[in-house]
Amino acid sequence: MKTTQPIRSFDDLEKMKKYYLFTHPNKRNYALIIAGLNTALRISDILKLRWEDVYNVDTMDFRQHIDISEKKTGKDTSICINNNLREALYMYMSDKVKKGSAIQELIKQYIFNGQKSPDKPISRVQAFRIISKAAKECNIEHSVSCHSLRKTFGYHAWKQGISPALITSIYNHSSYKVTIRYLCIEQDDRDEAFRNIRL
Repeated sequence: MKTTQPIRSFDDLEKMKKYYLFTHPNKRNYALIIAGLNTALRISDILKLRWEDVYNVDTMDFRQHIDISEKKTGKDTSICINNNLREALYMYMSDKVKKGSAIQELIKQYIFNGQKSPDKPISRVQAFRIISKAAKECNIEHSVSCHSLRKTFGYHAWKQGISPALITSIYNHSSYKVTIRYLCIEQDDRDEAFRNIRL
């Protein structure tokens, strides 16, 4: 069985993000990809998010953190809502309000709900189709799944100098060893380390 790979290329990432923003506009699908890339959450946890988890109706503003209990591990986690995610959610929410949804009724709904079943989130299968279609249309050579987005967060965090110990904590992994496998370090990453060391 093939190991799920992260999206290593920034160019590929940018193309994939822009697919549902410009090429085939869909604010929900765009927000789904941005959430996958910027929260490091499993798709099962992303799909169970409701607007009230990210938006405070009393202050009429987005929250600073998403506080959830992870479905797989049962562990509590707090995810900082960064600017990229905030902007994607704001665009999506504004789109829904323009189409007639009142914020007071929207707040209890799932963020990533279906058009046919607005009271339910989309399925994992549908989320996979949305993500893999964007990757395919952007000519990303390896297969991209929902889990690829979670791994992409860790890979790029590591490349930007975030310590693997901190990434282990963010992922709520049971061990550092699991995180190292997650980072999918390849020969070109090793080569880069050798080239950059001047001793």
